[in-house]
Amino acid sequence: MTTTAQDIVSAKLERSFDALDVNGDGYLDWSDYEKLGDRYIQAYRLDKNDRRARAIVAFNQMSWLELLRHSGVDTDRLTKEQFVTANRLSAIDTSRMNMVEGGGHAIFDVIDADGDNEIGRAEFERFLRDVWRSVAPDAMESFIRLDTDGDGAISRQEFIRALREYHFSTDPDAPGSLFFGQV
Repeated sequence: MTTTAQDIVSAKLERSFDALDVNGDGYLDWSDYEKLGDRYIQAYRLDKNDRRARAIVAFNQMSWLELLRHSGVDTDRLTKEQFVTANRLSAIDTSRMNMVEGGGHAIFDVIDADGDNEIGRAEFERFLRDVWRSVAPDAMESFIRLDTDGDGAISRQEFIRALREYHFSTDPDAPGSLFFGQV
């Protein structure tokens, strides 16, 4: 059976849904996004008043509102299918917020715990393990692929490019498609 290009992007977004749906009820609501923000804050031991923590919380709030705006539903919770559709639409509609790049910078600033403007292997591992709770055995292999210049770290530019690929690339082997392991 051949997977279509459209299915690859959906598969990546479905994986995000599964990671966000902490209680496993098949829906996402604001509390799931609050918990995501809390995982960033706890994983990186940020004070809630730290600018990076406030940026993550604000980004999650705006992301959630954009997903609801693009979902086409009147409820404050989304099914996996609604989440995928809303995510696709909000990623291309940058009229209010650039979810991919704007959010990417806020996320990068948190992951780069030592502030050296690059993400080292240990920082990336912490991101996958403690924030996204990724258990995919091949997920850490994506670090090597995301480090496109081979210098042993993921630069801000490499990270943002990878997020674009995660949301838009139909190539299952693109570095950004491998964020949470092979699709």
